Amino acid sequence: MDFNGYYKNCTLCPHECKADRTGEQRGFCGESDKIRIARAALHMWEEPCLSGKGKNNRGSGTVFFSGCTMRCCYCQNRKIASGRVGKEISVDRLIEIFYQLREKGAYNINLVTPDCFLPSVAYAVDDAKKRGFDLPFVFNISGYEKAQTLNLLNGLCDIYLTDFRYTEEKLSVKYSSARDYPNVAKKAIDEMISQQGECIFDENGILQRGVIVRLLLLPGHLKNTKNAVKYLFEKYGDKIIFSLMSQYTPNGKSGYDNLERRVFPSEYDALCDYADKLGIKNAYTQEGDSAKESFIPDFDFEGV
Repeated sequence: MDFNGYYKNCTLCPHECKADRTGEQRGFCGESDKIRIARAALHMWEEPCLSGKGKNNRGSGTVFFSGCTMRCCYCQNRKIASGRVGKEISVDRLIEIFYQLREKGAYNINLVTPDCFLPSVAYAVDDAKKRGFDLPFVFNISGYEKAQTLNLLNGLCDIYLTDFRYTEEKLSVKYSSARDYPNVAKKAIDEMISQQGECIFDENGILQRGVIVRLLLLPGHLKNTKNAVKYLFEKYGDKIIFSLMSQYTPNGKSGYDNLERRVFPSEYDALCDYADKLGIKNAYTQEGDSAKESFIPDFDFEGV
């Protein structure tokens, strides 16, 4: 696969910065054409259908990639999203990591924010599948992806784990420097659904194919998240799995007063009640103290 055709005049993400990432330039994402990752290890805190639960919590085999196409002021993975942390690896090394995570007992291979390197990652996944690799591949992404770019994953991605963060563009620009996020995300999710169809689980309740949409409730923005839930349910019904998230944690760097607090329990309860009244059945919710837990691993190059 000729990667240069994608990275030479880069338009992979909605920013379409047209940087020549094969040379000295870096894209809006902050990355060249060389894959960089910060961690490859089992992660026990994904949705139960990915990590397992109870005595069956074996974990999701996560690979955390450097760089990001968004600039969220409340980012919890700032070290890798900004590109400050990451080790360059080859496509062949990435494939080796897939097998190592399988040996550790992972239910799946969970590729976290691989957007900046999607052509290279797609090649790695394709090569692994041709060798007979038998775990599902999860593409854990922001929702801010071009549908045309996601088409590279048709037949390769087994599970999309995506955010749908904003229904109001003024919020996506203000908080994440992501213009036209609502329209971009809607088209991206359409593409994901067209590729995956209905959710398929194994006998242990572990997802093998499908789409999970995460909806992170931001403090003071209940209306925005309710609108996202309503849109998704009216369009896709129970074809998708909803993941209603209360874990927002202030990072002290947002610069916005409302984002310097956690979500009030009353806000999250109102969101869950709203989803219930709509008739949503396929949904995960979080416990009230989830924001106090650490879902963020150390980016210490484990498994790299």
